[in-house]
Amino acid sequence: MTQFTDFGLAQPVLRALDEAGYKTPTPIQAQALRPAMEGRDLCGIAQTGTGKTAAFALPILHRLAQNPRKAIRRGCRVLVLSPTRELANQIAESFSDYGKHLSFTNTVVFGGVTISRQEKALANGVDILVATPGRLMDLIERRSLTLEAVEILVLDEADQMLDLGFIHALKRIVKMLPKERQSLFFSATMPKNIAGLADQYLRDPVQVAVTPVATTAERVTQEVIFAHTGAKQALLNHILRDPAIERVLVFTRTKHGADRVVRGLEKVGINASAIHGNKSQPQRERALAAFKDGSCRVLVATDIAARGIDVEAVSHVINYDLPNVPESYVHRIGRTARAGANGLAISFCNDEEKAYLRDIERTTRQKIPVGAFPEGFNPPTRQEAAEAAQAEERRPAPQGQRPGQRQGQRPGGGRPGFGGRPGGGRGGESRGGQPGGPARSGRPQEGRGDRPAEGQGRGPRPDQRGDTRAPRQGERPRSSGGGGNAAGEGRAIGWLDRFPRS
Repeated sequence: MTQFTDFGLAQPVLRALDEAGYKTPTPIQAQALRPAMEGRDLCGIAQTGTGKTAAFALPILHRLAQNPRKAIRRGCRVLVLSPTRELANQIAESFSDYGKHLSFTNTVVFGGVTISRQEKALANGVDILVATPGRLMDLIERRSLTLEAVEILVLDEADQMLDLGFIHALKRIVKMLPKERQSLFFSATMPKNIAGLADQYLRDPVQVAVTPVATTAERVTQEVIFAHTGAKQALLNHILRDPAIERVLVFTRTKHGADRVVRGLEKVGINASAIHGNKSQPQRERALAAFKDGSCRVLVATDIAARGIDVEAVSHVINYDLPNVPESYVHRIGRTARAGANGLAISFCNDEEKAYLRDIERTTRQKIPVGAFPEGFNPPTRQEAAEAAQAEERRPAPQGQRPGQRQGQRPGGGRPGFGGRPGGGRGGESRGGQPGGPARSGRPQEGRGDRPAEGQGRGPRPDQRGDTRAPRQGERPRSSGGGGNAAGEGRAIGWLDRFPRS
C-alpha cells in the first residue's frame, strides 16, 4: 500500500504528517502528489471530503522547502483561490498544520473584515496567499498586492467558483499572472465549462479523477419526506428532539429562511445557529466554531457552507429546502459520512419542490427512498401552519429594531452592509464578482468581500407569494417578486449555461 513516505516529500512535511497520524494518502492524493511535486499542471476531479486540500498543499510545501527564497514586497509566491471565506480559512489552516516545521509565511484574505490589516500582512510579501476573488481584486486595485511573481496558482472548488459568478474575476486575475507558472485546478465535478477553463489555463495537464461526476457519498443513507411547507418547521423540531442526533447541518434555500428556522428551533428549546451571507464574518466564525466544538449541535446554513467545511462527526444533514441546482444536493449531503463514518441525509420536499427532486434523482442516477413521518409526529394542517406564520409576522420586532425592518438591517431601510460600513456589500460580499464602483453611500468601498451577492439567481422561492410552482426542466421560472438569496439558493441553470457568465 502506498505511504506518504514513498513520494520523497521534504522531511519537515513528513514529520508534520506523522505527528498528525497521517500515513496513507487518499486516492486523489496518491495520484496528484507526484506530478504536482514535479511541477506539472494538474486538473483534479474528486468529490468533496476526499482530501483535495492536502493533494495540493503537500507538494506546494515540498517545493517551497526545496527552493527557499523571499517573496517580493506586496507579492506572493503561491496564490490559492477559494470561492468562500470559510473554505479559505480552512485551506490556510491546513498549510499551517502541514508546514509547521517549515519557515514560510502565509496569510488569508477575504471580505467582511477590515482590509487595512490584510494590507499590512502583505506589505513585506508572503510565500502563500489564500484568497477569495473579490477581496483579491480589492487589494490589487488599491495597489496593496501584485501577482507578478506568482509561481503556483491553485483554483480550488473550480465548479463552485463558476457557479458563484466569478468567471470574469478569474479571467482578470489570470491575465495578471506570469505565463511561466504551475497551475493546479481542483473541482468536485467536471462539466464542460470547467473542461473549457482547464483547456484555456492549463498546459499539458495531468488529469486525475477518482469519483464519477455527481455521485453521492457511499456511506450516506438518504431519504426524502414529503411535507407541505407549513409542516416543515414542526417536522424539523420533532426530529431534532432526538438526543441521539449529536451534530446536524440543516440547509435552507434562502438566508432569511435560515434565520426563520433558527427562531423556530429556539422556540422549542433547541439551540441552533445560522451561517449565511448576511452574517458578519465574526458571526460566521463564532457559529462555525461552536458547531465544531459541540457547544451548538445544530447549524442552519445556506449553500455557502455546502462545500469545503470539514466538520467531524456530522451525523445528519437535513435539507429543509431542496436545492434547485442538483449538484448542490451532492455537496450538501457530502458534509456527513466523512473519513469513513456513516451518515444520514433527510430531505423535506413540498409540492413545489418535486421537480427539484426529479432533477436530483436524474443527476445522481439513483432513486431516493421515501420516508414516513417519524413516530409520534402529527403534522399541522395547512390552515394551522398559515395561522402560525401570520402570528410570526405579527411578532414584535427585537428591541432597537423598527417594525418592518429585518434583523441586521440599518435603520432607514436598505440591505445590511450597504451604506459604507467596512466590508461593503451584503455581509461584506462583493456584487457580481466584479471590481469597481462606489459603495451606495457614495464613499469608496473598503472591500467588496469574497463573492457575488447571494441574490443573483433565479427560480421560485417557496416562501414568496404568487406562483411558486417549481420550474420544469427547460422552462424559465415565473417571476414571483424576487430572486434567490444565496449562492445556489435561487438559481437553476444548466452547466452549459454557466460558461461564460457573471
